[in-house]
Parts: sequence; structure tokens; C-alpha cells
Amino acid sequence: MSSPILKACDFCGLGRRGTVRLAAGSLVAEIIPSLGGGVARFDVLRGGQRIEVFRAWPEGGTDDPNTLGLYVLVPWSNRISGRGFNFGGAFHALLPNAEGEPCPIHGDGWLSPWHVSSNSDRCVTLEREAGGPGPYCYGAVLDYSLDADGMTIRLAATNLAAIALPFGLGFHPWFPRTPATQLMAPANSVWLEDARHLPTDRAAVARRPEWDFSSFRSLPTGWINNGFVGWNGRATIRWEDRALALEVEASPQLSNFILYSPSADAPFFCFEPVSHAVDAHNLPPGPEAHGLVVLEPGTTLSTDCRFRVREIECTLNAPRYGTVPGSRQH
Repeated sequence: MSSPILKACDFCGLGRRGTVRLAAGSLVAEIIPSLGGGVARFDVLRGGQRIEVFRAWPEGGTDDPNTLGLYVLVPWSNRISGRGFNFGGAFHALLPNAEGEPCPIHGDGWLSPWHVSSNSDRCVTLEREAGGPGPYCYGAVLDYSLDADGMTIRLAATNLAAIALPFGLGFHPWFPRTPATQLMAPANSVWLEDARHLPTDRAAVARRPEWDFSSFRSLPTGWINNGFVGWNGRATIRWEDRALALEVEASPQLSNFILYSPSADAPFFCFEPVSHAVDAHNLPPGPEAHGLVVLEPGTTLSTDCRFRVREIECTLNAPRYGTVPGSRQH
């Protein structure tokens, strides 16, 4: 069956949500099992202050997963057009799952509660079993592990349906955007998008030099919401005005990334390591050509991503940053 549209009140409880706190060295993180199993905070402690690595969940909390610092993408990433997809000789219907969004987006892990199966001072493992959306019946395991240098996140999905299905995974972090933010993330090509945020043509990055992040480059000043292909799984984000850098190290299954930023005025941006292109279920010649993995019943797809924190020399005055207003799915 397909999931209904979920509004904030449908997947929240009343009152403040419980968090699981992890700490190692100067790094601290807070995980919210009941809100998509997402990350509320991932910070480095410096001089008695918490410096955001991921964009911080608002003080007092909200019930909107798009205000988290990170959530996971399972059993697919981003949008699926056409209210579903054809696979295995059948059409598999999927309904929109987020208010104001005409396409089903990001699977359902980000909208669902997870339960804690084990935890310690530095690690927590979350699990959930899903009877949808659409044909997807699956079990998922999500593991957060913190050490003195960074955070490693592992995600696995097992196909519990009676039929083979294309699966995809990904990670959706939100980062602070400052005037000095720079990104290095080499890729071969980039998907252009239409007004529905669905892919149209694929262009060589060389044809779009303003989107060539093979060396450090500032983020675009205008809108960007594009999927990049042929990524080697390594990226670095640098905030010289905050004396901070973050190295992203993704497993080979995550050969795509999505870069999203509304404008230079937005205090956040997203760099999302994912396994497949937007709408890969419907792109010719087929889902596997664009990164989805067909899982037979009982088989598992797993991936991981490490976020390694480095302190660097501060060359600029660091402004103060608060919470991010008006965030939404993209």
C-alpha cells in the first residue's frame, strides 16, 4: 500500500522529543529516534561554545524533519515522477508523501519513528520495519558512531517484499552557509532540472564551469538543486570564517551527490551523498543504469558515510549564526 500524506502533526507527539546524546573528544551529537532517526545537532566544542557542523535543530525543537541537521534517505532518494514506476512487468503506484510536494520524495525513513536497539556513549543503533510505501516492505538499520575525529553513519535496507524491487539509499545533511563557505567535490556530469525539480538533460561539468567543484569553489549565488554524477565519494567543505573544515568520505555505492542552495542569502545548504539520480526509477534505459540496486527478497543494500571534522586557520571574522527559517524539502 502507499503512504498517506504526512503532516507534522501526524508523525509527532506532544511535548519535547527525546534525544540520544553522543560525545567523543570535542565532538557532540544528538540523535532523535522519533523524528526520522535524524540528527538534531552535530557540533564541535571550542572555547566553551558549540560550533555547528550540521545546521542545528531549533531551540525547543519542531516536528518538521526539514529542520534537522541530517536525515537518511530510504528506500530511495529524492523524487519519483508519474505517481509511481514500472518494474518487473507491473506498475507500482506511489502517492505524494509530503505536504505541498506533488511527487513522492525521499522514501519514508525521514518521516517515520525509529526505535533504539542499542546505544553507548559514542554509538547508537536504530531500527525500523516498514510495510510501504507502495510495494516497498523493508527492514532498515541505522547506526551512528562518534569518535574524536568525526561521525560515521551506516545505513542498511533489507527487502522484505515478496518481489524484487529497485532500492536506493542516501544521506541528507544540512550545513551552515556563510559568506566564506567553499566546496570541493569532483564529479563528471550534472543533471539539469525542470520546474518540477525533475531531471531533464545531463551535461558534462566542463560545460558548466560555475558548477565545477574539482577544486575549492564558493557556492553559487543563485538557486542550485542539481544531481551530480561520477563522484569519487570524497568532498571537503571549508568555512575559513569559522576556522572549520569537514571531509566527507562516502562508500562506493554513493557515486552521486545533490547540491541544494536557494541563494547566497540562505543560511544553509545541502550536500547529499546518494546512490542514484533523481527519478532514477523512471529514467531510460532503466533504474540500474542510474544507480538503483535491484534487491531480491531477503537481500540487503548497505552503505556508509563519514564526516571528519578538522579545525583550520581562521582568516576572517566569524559572524554569529542562528537557526534556519523556512527550510523545506527540495
